[in-house]
Amino acid sequence: MSDIVKYERNGAVAIITLHRPDSLNAFDTDLRAATVDALEKATSDDSRVVIFTGEGRSFSAGADLKAGVDRDVTRILLNEYRPVLEMIADLPKPVIAAIPGSAAGIGMSMALQCDLVIMADDAFLLSPFTTISLVPDGGLNWLLVRQLGYRQAFQLSVESERIPAARCVELGLANRVAPADELQSAALEWAEALAQRAPLSMAATKKAMRFAMDHDWDELFRLEAQLQGDLAGSDDNVEGVSAFLEKRAPEFKGE
Repeated sequence: MSDIVKYERNGAVAIITLHRPDSLNAFDTDLRAATVDALEKATSDDSRVVIFTGEGRSFSAGADLKAGVDRDVTRILLNEYRPVLEMIADLPKPVIAAIPGSAAGIGMSMALQCDLVIMADDAFLLSPFTTISLVPDGGLNWLLVRQLGYRQAFQLSVESERIPAARCVELGLANRVAPADELQSAALEWAEALAQRAPLSMAATKKAMRFAMDHDWDELFRLEAQLQGDLAGSDDNVEGVSAFLEKRAPEFKGE
């Protein structure tokens, strides 16, 4: 769909690939806008799972700093980065980050914003902000503190430690590790397996679990009840129960 973001379909799987390999897929204004366009396409088409990855040696090196730090960074974060991060969270489909090489800075924020993460075995995450006198951004403080707790999140950030793939799995920052030369095929295999699951159920589960991160038990329980009421008796619910009783694979249509 553009020279700097590729959008491909493999059956029910959409693949969004950041394509500025010479700059390690660092984000500039054009890449931010093109990523929004790709996520809008993923929202509106009939794909069931989305893979979000980067071309070449990196998922993303973060913001493109070749021209220096833009003094208008507050506006850029609010108006250009935030839409990307919100669209990942709101997309009613699982989004799998497939990370080759590294995801640093706001590239790390985008990777961790995804629902699932698979990393190449030689890849790492990096929050480098204390080396350039900036603060972690793109919601990274929120993501890390909730996943790791304050002390570990603070240490990893202020020490600007490279977090290798195996350690990311141990910490719960990633789900899986694959050999570097098999990363994309492993991500696609995972996505294709998820695409066989009930799409309305996956969307509702994503909505409920995202909601659970910053709401109390009562509010979550009420949302669960509402979502269950929406799904119960749907065509896919009837098909799933029938397939279970008949001991066959279900054929979900997203209805």
